Amino acid sequence: MTAEIKTKILHAVDALFDDQTAFLAELTSHPSTRGNEQSAQDFMASELGARGYAVDRWQIKVEDIAHLPGFSPVIGDYADAVNVVGSHRSRDRKGRSLILNGHIDVVPEGPLDMWDTPPYQPRIDDGWMYGRGSGDMKAGLAANLFALDALRATGYAPAADVFYQSVVEEECTGNGALACLQRGYRADAALIPEPFDERLCIAQIGVIWFQVHLRGIPVHVERAGAGANAIEAAIPLIAALHDLEGRWNATDKRHPAYAAHHHPLNLNVGKIAGGDWVSSVPAWCTFDVRMAVFPGTDLQAACAEIEDCLNTAAAQNSFLRNNRPEVVYHGFQAEGYSLADHDKPEAKQAISALKSAHYTVTGNDLETLPITATTDARFFGLYADTPALVYGPRSEAIHGFNERVDLESTRRVTQSNALFIADWCGLEKL
Repeated sequence: MTAEIKTKILHAVDALFDDQTAFLAELTSHPSTRGNEQSAQDFMASELGARGYAVDRWQIKVEDIAHLPGFSPVIGDYADAVNVVGSHRSRDRKGRSLILNGHIDVVPEGPLDMWDTPPYQPRIDDGWMYGRGSGDMKAGLAANLFALDALRATGYAPAADVFYQSVVEEECTGNGALACLQRGYRADAALIPEPFDERLCIAQIGVIWFQVHLRGIPVHVERAGAGANAIEAAIPLIAALHDLEGRWNATDKRHPAYAAHHHPLNLNVGKIAGGDWVSSVPAWCTFDVRMAVFPGTDLQAACAEIEDCLNTAAAQNSFLRNNRPEVVYHGFQAEGYSLADHDKPEAKQAISALKSAHYTVTGNDLETLPITATTDARFFGLYADTPALVYGPRSEAIHGFNERVDLESTRRVTQSNALFIADWCGLEKL
């Protein structure tokens, strides 16, 4: 790729950026929480179709993916889980193929009165776009699409097959990305522009979600001593889980990518519910936990250790020792993934291509980091032997109030992605 073509691509991103910003605002206005992604996916399918891509829009069926490695158990109806993939088929196929992956689902917005402005009425202030999902990760979806648009504006298309994926379920299972693998989408590399400040993620932790169900003995509060409070019984169990978290974070247990991180594995009690009446000793309590594990950790062994931890703590309680907690797994059963450990030659080649693109755009070397979250990269890296690069724009307050994404950072990422696509896939004339 000549310097002249590179310059044309960069200028094309600039020329299209107002359109890209308007696209991002429209996409952010769709409240695509889990189960409510349909309108956003309709919009994505329409935009891909208008550009001439072959659009594949399908409803995920649990029975199609439940037997596959990486599947996470689900609770509830999957009737509304819809994926969208737009395919570019190269005439010559002289280059290397690519998956451009991003997730359309967003986390719940929380109490609306804690937002400065409504979360699904995106606004721009001082170079930032605010709104739920603007950063995580609709700006990345926009960057992928407009990177391809920039190539087209210069008169070129990728000289290899490219599969643009807009998937659901990233925030709770990853089964959307898994369904793309089951559907047959494969490539030589994957690029996922998650919002990690224009840095390349070289490793990500695994995640386990589980519920702990407790049952107590309900009595009138005047005779509280004769009952067993299921909510209070949760307290020592949560403390025991935090002790386990500490042991798993010990320096001698860490994956090499996290050797310098002071606390890479985080446990979170994200939800708790229990009881039926204020003046009755609660007969039940359920709390939901997210726990992290290092790349290379056997998930079955980790789950067994979690259950042993809970049972050991329960044995120290006079009521719980005969009424053991029940553990129910749902949502993430996600293994960790280390791009740094990916020994396929294409991994080093893809990293090199992205480093070159990033340097051309920013004038700086590409920084790398191990992240303490999970992404859909694991499906491509672990189950399809496809190097998965996670590299996206600067964002703040994701999963929080007043989520926002830096628009200039989004522009730079779009330029880097366009150059990466051109280098990795090669170019052919339209």
